[in-house]
Amino acid sequence: MIKNLFDAAYRCIMATETTEKVQLSQTTVQAWRTGQLDLNSTHPIEAIVSPGFPKSLHLVSPREVPRRKISTPTGQAALLHALAHIEFNAINLAWDAIYRFRDLPKAFYDDWVKVADEEVTHFILLEKQLQHLSYAYGDLPAHNGLWEMAMETADDVLTRMALVPRLLEARGLDATPPIIAKLQTQGLQHLAEILEIILQDEIGHVAIGSRWFAHCCAERSLNLETTFQNLVRQHFKGRFKPPFNREARLAAGFSETELENMLGKEWSK
Repeated sequence: MIKNLFDAAYRCIMATETTEKVQLSQTTVQAWRTGQLDLNSTHPIEAIVSPGFPKSLHLVSPREVPRRKISTPTGQAALLHALAHIEFNAINLAWDAIYRFRDLPKAFYDDWVKVADEEVTHFILLEKQLQHLSYAYGDLPAHNGLWEMAMETADDVLTRMALVPRLLEARGLDATPPIIAKLQTQGLQHLAEILEIILQDEIGHVAIGSRWFAHCCAERSLNLETTFQNLVRQHFKGRFKPPFNREARLAAGFSETELENMLGKEWSK
């Protein structure tokens, strides 16, 4: 019987089937919140080249992921599958932040257990909509960019907090409102409402990343804004493209200076 949070988190990460990962995650969340798990583990931290994904899922480059108009059921399924993949990956990422980074305040683990719990809820909502369209998660190709960044930031919690929640996940704050608008235009209000729920929760998730990034910077006597900007330049291969969700980013812990730098493209290579 698993008695510590780290081993429980590892089991959640490596679960392959969707039902198994969801159930294990929910059980782990409940066990942590009721004091049944501690922070003592004798097992070494392992590198995870690939987390558990459904065996049917085919990982491809981003260019190979199908893009279809959401005016058709096929296009809606493609969108939902892409979003479900992001949330499934986000479950893995939340548990990996817990599993990989030790000796942090208990509040860190409380925060990331909360994130894992909410990512599970998001995945369930999207998977149900996929099923209504006679699809399942794993039926379409998906890319693995989020986990590739997780591997790149596996050695340092400061870098992880900067580049996963504050960089990649924060892009979801920018991308989601235009998708919601398109869904509303197509009369798909039920899908738009799901994305509204996800957007509000994701602001909180990015804020958690911001909080622990700031914590790490303070411990190391580093300037938050310049450290973040330098890490982005070192690790991010793309470019920042508008629109930027200014209100959501401010709520998620970005400063006015950071947003001004983004708009001025000072972070781009």
